[in-house]
Amino acid sequence: MKRTTACAIGIGTYLAGLAVGYQVILRNRCLEWGSTKEEVARAMPGDDLLTDPDIVATRSITINAAPERIWPWLVQMGPGRGGAYTYDWIENLLGLDMHSADTILPQFQNLSIGDTFALGDTGPRMRVAVHEPEQALVFASEDGHWVWAFGLYPSDEGTRLVSRNRIALPNKAVPTRVFNRLIMEPGSWVMERKMLLGFKQRAEREQKAPVVAVSEAPAPVGG
Repeated sequence: MKRTTACAIGIGTYLAGLAVGYQVILRNRCLEWGSTKEEVARAMPGDDLLTDPDIVATRSITINAAPERIWPWLVQMGPGRGGAYTYDWIENLLGLDMHSADTILPQFQNLSIGDTFALGDTGPRMRVAVHEPEQALVFASEDGHWVWAFGLYPSDEGTRLVSRNRIALPNKAVPTRVFNRLIMEPGSWVMERKMLLGFKQRAEREQKAPVVAVSEAPAPVGG
């Protein structure tokens, strides 16, 4: 009994130390990766859709490409579409059917407000809530607990792509909140960092491709 009690105390102390260390040292870095203080504080489209979140993560990256080069990669995101440009094998362990595209897919470019897709068989259904071409794209879960916004902001180096997640955890028990804090938050950073780097790699590669103006396009065969 004494050994069991001592073991429980030891585990509890370890977890408490881990929680405090993450909260004090790593949490802000995890939730604000790549972002400036101004970007974290700036209002974004979609903020008003979830005004009292339990978690807000604002992560950003500079892409050496114009917004119009990044936008097509954004609008084709999703399971069974263009994927999420992250670790597909992890996404698919969760049954999300993610297959990250390396090309722009014309069949998934016609996104509109109100369009929906499900994140797996048991995950939330996401709805397009804001659609401002080459400026902002916002997805909101139909249960009202998650808003995921993307903003494109021109900069001297190209474009700042800012991703903001606003998440509510209503009626979650303490163990669930601890799990979210210590496991899900760092996990989301790992996945979203990879996603933003995926955007950067694809859009910068596409930026090097020549843009063919309509007047320069070849005439139809037989025209």
